[in-house]
Amino acid sequence: MVHETILAPETEFDADSREEQPVEALRSLIHRLENEVAALHLSSFSQADALALGLVLVDLATQRSLPIAIDIRRNSHVLFHVSLPGATPDNDIWIQRKSSTTERYAEPSLLVGLRGRLGGGSLEDNGWFDQTRYASHGGAFPIFVKGTGHVATATVSGLAQKADHDLVVEALTVFRGRSTD
Repeated sequence: MVHETILAPETEFDADSREEQPVEALRSLIHRLENEVAALHLSSFSQADALALGLVLVDLATQRSLPIAIDIRRNSHVLFHVSLPGATPDNDIWIQRKSSTTERYAEPSLLVGLRGRLGGGSLEDNGWFDQTRYASHGGAFPIFVKGTGHVATATVSGLAQKADHDLVVEALTVFRGRSTD
């Protein structure tokens, strides 16, 4: 009789869990996010593009009845903002804090938070991290233009932090596909 080793499926790191999780799952998710950032550089990004991207997000969220707020900004200049049914004023506070994190680090807010968890703990455990101004929770994603750098930030708030992040990535992927047609 031949015995096969059955490997448990690798579970993805849960950014919302405070339970101990395998460091390899954390590293794997960090690597995935780094690849998303590298893959989603655009050739340009205008105010009209912010509207188009915002409408992609609205369409995806409306189809799924997601209770979210959506924001696209260039530094403090809001280019697009909407609060869909079920979103609350708290979502606007989270948007401001997550967007500030992405603007400061030019990385997805989820990636900033996950890197802070390497070695245990969280970024928020550090006294220098101002939680009234920044949030290292998923949902804000930098918009990069090739040859220019970080030009704007797209943010979603209202779901679990990884779901917020994934929705922005999905919308950017759809938008990028449409703009290269």
